[in-house]
Amino acid sequence: MLLISCPNCGSRDETEFHYGGQAHVAYPENPNELNDREWAEFLFYRDNTKGAFAERWLHSTGCRQWFNMLRDTVSYEIQAIYPMGAPRPDAAAPARESGTASLAADSTTTGTAAPSTATTSIAASTSSASTTAPEGATK
Repeated sequence: MLLISCPNCGSRDETEFHYGGQAHVAYPENPNELNDREWAEFLFYRDNTKGAFAERWLHSTGCRQWFNMLRDTVSYEIQAIYPMGAPRPDAAAPARESGTASLAADSTTTGTAAPSTATTSIAASTSSASTTAPEGATK
């Protein structure tokens, strides 16, 4: 269950809102010049992004105002809420890949390179050559 912060009413349960689709879809400049395929692409074709995605939302049981939300489609984390017409803010952080990767030499992961451990907590703890106990540890 999402807790969505309406820019006018504050935080409310997601049941008070309606999803309005992808945000920032530009209306055609000359709609009379579009053929059927171009109209179909404008009306029905939308991005299917994994990670940060700009969406339109309507607070249908509250102020009945539309607003935009930048939400991670993997973790459902709401990264930003901003008014209609405002430019899309930058994503706070890229979405993490789902699943786990083994660090073992006989790993069954695909590809030829071993997974990077540069940003994991395992690499941070093994890279230090300190022989002293961490702060707070008992002997």
